[in-house]
Amino acid sequence: MPRKPTNHPELYEYDAEIRQLHGTICGVDEAGRGPLCGPVCCAAVILNPQDPIEGINDSKKLSEKWREALYEEITKRALAYQVVFVSPQEIDERNILWATMDGMTRAVAGLEISPDYVLVDGNRCPPGLDQPCEPVVKGDAHSASIAAASILAKVSRDRYMLELDRQYPQYQLAKHKGYPTALHYQLIAQYGVQSFYRRSFLKKQGYWHDER
Repeated sequence: MPRKPTNHPELYEYDAEIRQLHGTICGVDEAGRGPLCGPVCCAAVILNPQDPIEGINDSKKLSEKWREALYEEITKRALAYQVVFVSPQEIDERNILWATMDGMTRAVAGLEISPDYVLVDGNRCPPGLDQPCEPVVKGDAHSASIAAASILAKVSRDRYMLELDRQYPQYQLAKHKGYPTALHYQLIAQYGVQSFYRRSFLKKQGYWHDER
């Protein structure tokens, strides 16, 4: 097991200040906006302020093993959580921004506990939320709730891509997770476009032509 991640009590302190003002809060984040294939994964989490989880941080700053370990802790100890997958087809139909916004809305709506206030990573809030919302730029580095959501979203999507890799090993999805690497473009050119690809992303690169 790699070195244990550093604790970041300031992330919980940030949430505590918001909670004092607004009541029950949930954090929302996504993973997978940039890849050429697979879903965008959106997660919403309500942490238990009486049971802080050590090591929670921006998922990008954690090793894969620690993300996996923290995923298990969050899903066991959070008051509520929800993970939503937004399909490549929905991304193509609605564009990546609005498909992601809708996924975030569905994640919050699916929580077993309805939060009083929503913290969303980024610079805008999903328009469909029933609750008041605050966007937090680089929120996964400021809020424990958003950081927890980033971990659930990242691990859930990575697991999905590993399963897809087992079904379609020729695309080497376990290696690049669907991101637009030189290797990935070579494999698309060699093996073609499958149903799990985002046609709207590939069209920009000349790999997909809209027959309409």
